[in-house]
Amino acid sequence: MCYTNLYMGKWNRFRRSKKKAAPTQESESTGRVGQPLNPGQSALQPSYLDEEAQAESGSEERAPKIHMETQPESPSSPPAPPSLATGHPPNKAPRAPKGVVVLAIGLPGSGKTTWFKRRGVAPLSSDMLRSILFDDITEQRYQSLVFSTLRSLLRARLIARMPWNYVDATNLSPRERRQWIQMARQLGYEVQAVFFDVPLEVCLERNSRRERMVSEDIMRRMAAKLRPPTFEEGFSKIVVVRVKSKEGNAEPAETEF
Repeated sequence: MCYTNLYMGKWNRFRRSKKKAAPTQESESTGRVGQPLNPGQSALQPSYLDEEAQAESGSEERAPKIHMETQPESPSSPPAPPSLATGHPPNKAPRAPKGVVVLAIGLPGSGKTTWFKRRGVAPLSSDMLRSILFDDITEQRYQSLVFSTLRSLLRARLIARMPWNYVDATNLSPRERRQWIQMARQLGYEVQAVFFDVPLEVCLERNSRRERMVSEDIMRRMAAKLRPPTFEEGFSKIVVVRVKSKEGNAEPAETEF
């Protein structure tokens, strides 16, 4: 019993001394573990704990809100203007054309090939392609193949940025000329027309002297389809070639518009 009472007394004294000891640090945020804590210094803690405490205490201060901002594709470039977002691109100054495409327009026998020869020009022509593709300049069964190949050749020249490009074909109607004009303008070229305004009788007379003749019936049907070029089609310049008289060997006269 004596030993028991003595042991219990020591245990009670130890408990009382522990209660009076200064609180010690339980974290490594400001010092060593077990170091006495300074009453005027609190341990570091995340800021969100302070914000939660303010919210729980009913404080008027609130945590800052998160603001979202969408960046452009390149952070170094400014956002697109409103005009682009609404589908109205800003006005741009027209660029200088890369070159010129010249379309010849006229009936067989109107003098197109002679006009090019006098100027030392080797144009892209349907007759040239018929000779290359079929070894026969009179072949008429594959018109769509001839003209699709002719357009491909012109496109290749425009992609290669050749400055002057000539097309020798009849190009009778706006419908036949539209594809040439659209392709040239889409690739940055201006389009000019050389219109051979030669009477049908003169063309028929010249045609009769050729080795490769076009029948009169076809010539008249082609003449019925022929329409003069206009600026509304997209031409930037129109040259009209006429003959001074009805004679087939008359010297042509040119007028520019």
